[in-house]
Amino acid sequence: MSLFHKMLASIGIGAAKVDTKLLSERLMAGDDVEGIIEIAGGHIAQEIDHIYLSLYATYTVEANDRKTTAHALIGKWKVTNRLTVDAYEKRIVPFRFTLPIDTPISVGKTKVWLHTGLDIKQAIDPTDEDYIRVEPTPVMTALLATMEALGFRLREAECKKASWHHRLPFVQEFEYVPKSGLFHGKLDEVEVIFFPLSQTEVDVLLQIDRRARGIGSLLAEALDLDESYVRFRLTSEDVPHLSQKLSQLIQSYG
Repeated sequence: MSLFHKMLASIGIGAAKVDTKLLSERLMAGDDVEGIIEIAGGHIAQEIDHIYLSLYATYTVEANDRKTTAHALIGKWKVTNRLTVDAYEKRIVPFRFTLPIDTPISVGKTKVWLHTGLDIKQAIDPTDEDYIRVEPTPVMTALLATMEALGFRLREAECKKASWHHRLPFVQEFEYVPKSGLFHGKLDEVEVIFFPLSQTEVDVLLQIDRRARGIGSLLAEALDLDESYVRFRLTSEDVPHLSQKLSQLIQSYG
């Protein structure tokens, strides 16, 4: 009977099950992620080599005029060393780790989730997935709100493949178009990319796309010469004067 149960457990029938429960599903990058992993033993005792948590996010890959969705590993954490879960045993394993500061914001099509895995030799590993709502940090929120206050409207927010990024295979782009205000009719769009350093400090890359006017501007647009890039550092101390600073930057390069 035990041999029969072992055979079933090896293909996932009657094996241990895992369920991860988060203290909070709404977090900012840089926050502590806390929760518990509930393990329910199956029909037989099983030895677990280790329990791990992996954080993933979706991003878009464009190739041959086609878009596909890929998954990127943001971080991975080992929760326990080897342990044995007896038949029908209920075990709770607490965990805590820091959400990486470059975790993308949950906006648009971007999804972020936590994958829990139990590594069991010669058996199908039990897994669990839990989605996390990642909120922007206060300085990021301030910049996005300032873009809206300057008359821009968010057209698209998406994580896109970027081989030049130093750690992750993508960057998250916020694409804004001017609908009113000073830049209406002067710019086609402004793309915002964040490179967070902490919850109070972030590097910002703006891609400013000027609207074509006349033959010379049309030629420049065709050659992508109508685009300007500006990178600057934003801290919580800059927030009170952010509207003026951002407006001057866009005017200077637009």
